[in-house]
Amino acid sequence: MPRRSQPLRIAIDTGGTFTDCVWIDPATRRLRMLKVFSTPADPSRAIVEALRKIAAMQAVVLDLVLLHGTTIGTNTLLERKGARTALVTTAGFEDAIEIGRQARAKLYDFFFDRVEPLVTKNLRFGVIERTAADGEILIAPTTQQLQSLADRVSAAKPQAIAIALLFSFANRANEQAVADALRPLTVPLSISHQILPEFREYERTSTVVINAYLQPVMQSYLENLELHARNLTKERPSRATRGGKKIGASAPDAGSRIFVMQSSGGITALSTAAREPVRTVLSGPAGGVVGAVATARASGFDRIIAFDMGGTSTDVSPVEGKITTANDAQIAGFPVSVPMLDIHTVGAGGGSLARFDAAGVLRVGPESAGADPGPICYGRGTQPTVTDANLLLGRLQPTRFLGGEFTLDLDRTRRITQEWLKKNKSDLTLEKFAAGVIRVVNSTMEKAIRVVSIERGRDPRHFVLVAFGGAGGLHACALAEALNIPDVIVPAFPGALSALGILASDVVKDYSRTVLWRVTNDVPHARLNRELSALEEAASRDFRNESWPGTPHFHRSVDLRYRGQGYELNIPLTKSLLRDFQQEHQRRYGYVHPNREVEIVTLRVRAVLKSTTSHGAANTPAHLGRAKLGRQSTLEAQVLFDGEKLRTKIYSRDELVRGKSYSGPAVITEYSATTVIPPGKRFHVDRAANLIVKIR
Repeated sequence: MPRRSQPLRIAIDTGGTFTDCVWIDPATRRLRMLKVFSTPADPSRAIVEALRKIAAMQAVVLDLVLLHGTTIGTNTLLERKGARTALVTTAGFEDAIEIGRQARAKLYDFFFDRVEPLVTKNLRFGVIERTAADGEILIAPTTQQLQSLADRVSAAKPQAIAIALLFSFANRANEQAVADALRPLTVPLSISHQILPEFREYERTSTVVINAYLQPVMQSYLENLELHARNLTKERPSRATRGGKKIGASAPDAGSRIFVMQSSGGITALSTAAREPVRTVLSGPAGGVVGAVATARASGFDRIIAFDMGGTSTDVSPVEGKITTANDAQIAGFPVSVPMLDIHTVGAGGGSLARFDAAGVLRVGPESAGADPGPICYGRGTQPTVTDANLLLGRLQPTRFLGGEFTLDLDRTRRITQEWLKKNKSDLTLEKFAAGVIRVVNSTMEKAIRVVSIERGRDPRHFVLVAFGGAGGLHACALAEALNIPDVIVPAFPGALSALGILASDVVKDYSRTVLWRVTNDVPHARLNRELSALEEAASRDFRNESWPGTPHFHRSVDLRYRGQGYELNIPLTKSLLRDFQQEHQRRYGYVHPNREVEIVTLRVRAVLKSTTSHGAANTPAHLGRAKLGRQSTLEAQVLFDGEKLRTKIYSRDELVRGKSYSGPAVITEYSATTVIPPGKRFHVDRAANLIVKIR
């Protein structure tokens, strides 16, 4: 009988420039890593290429478990290339999606252009119905009205439909009736009481519209990816035979399973991601935060600022002790109220393009060269990028990029950058221009870190900077010094940490319901328990329907506010709920109202199924490029620091002895990234295989 192999779990994070893969080899239990160039026109092409390379190495059957972090949702929103979406709402409120909150991102900018809604006016439909705030059905839509609605929507030929009626979170009956009437149109439906049963009409409607806008795109992408993965397992040949029979031939039940990373920091089933893509818009960056937290804990730190600098953008996220989520994010100018990690993104990455504005001032980003054509040094680009600047300064070593598999073209970079400067009538030398690019992009990233730290009352001196992404280590020390951050951690595999975070993420599902109860002195614990138990039963049912093994753990929390306030604080549910709320309000805002009435606004349950993958393999990372690069001796090169060329040691990270202290200036190369250590800074590799740089 054919032998069934252990499932091969591969985590893949698709970025703007590189697609990163990590997996634990079933035979050796060692973490393996692979980076391939992304294919922006069709991201699945890069994934298939990576899977084929990984499959060629495995001598066992590919019973494939693919854990995927994707930028499809984010890019679709940014590029506004989603589905033709119709919105059905309560009659008279069709334009709420356009009116919004009347808030201006730039209050005093007379030329500010507001973000156009995703649903045009001719695709907004009202239905005559009304549900009261307490859930009482005041007006129910008639059969004739529902049929007329279905006819009007059908004539508009939408590719997706969002349904968001007033107070549907209090009573779903009218919204369900509308959904039943529209279901025969065979168009994907996004229904607000299923996706976000919470108050705040505009935010709820925006979230449901985004879900509908993304649903056909995400569904098509995930189905295509699933098809490629299945074909890969079918065509996988056996690499050994015994007695004329193949060993490792595909068992009848061998195949592929795909799970998707959510913005909340946990994975979910492919079917759920296709149905609720709004929960995946920060899919890749969320994996990086999970990986950064695990990395820092292994080195004894629990207050971190995660700094993920990739090829297209930089993501920063503060974490104090444990990962927390927020429900008031904005993506591409649109409010999204599903749980998301606290991640702030700026358009600054290794591929960010340099340019001179109309006044002759040097600018960097947010436009990026991406993977196609890429930086000049990759061989096709023609406009200087941050990566090219680092190469010109000596901080990137041409022959040590991607483990020696890819050589950066220094001569081409010098020639084309010089021509570009001449074309732009600049008399800057290559070195001064490159140094200027680094200063400009550093200032953009420094501002981003200030936004999530100083501007929110957090002192950067009390945090460590966890630097990862392909370009994070090149800039981390300069940023830490500017912000007085005492330590920098560069993980053992910085260029693929987001993928590792995805590999080790738990299965997570979030449930909520707005109730709006007033509380004086006594919390209605019995009533709370009934409502929260109902959410937990729904979670257990969903876990069973998706065939997840094991029993999820439930984390209960409550959104509270003083009566009359516009925003809430999320507090874990305990017997001392009101006291905990008062203490958090005092900590956050500096005052309390001990005699003021409190409102219980929204109940929340997070269901978590623990991952079976740990970070233990992080101590022995491996990659496909190692055999080609081999172990190299320490070299020296001229590297520019603050306008001065210094003799700098070039280390391969493999040769650094754990526990031994080294001093800068130094450049540390490895397969997935490069780290630059300025003069006078001390660094060492700790027991967790993380690189620790002392800044202060």
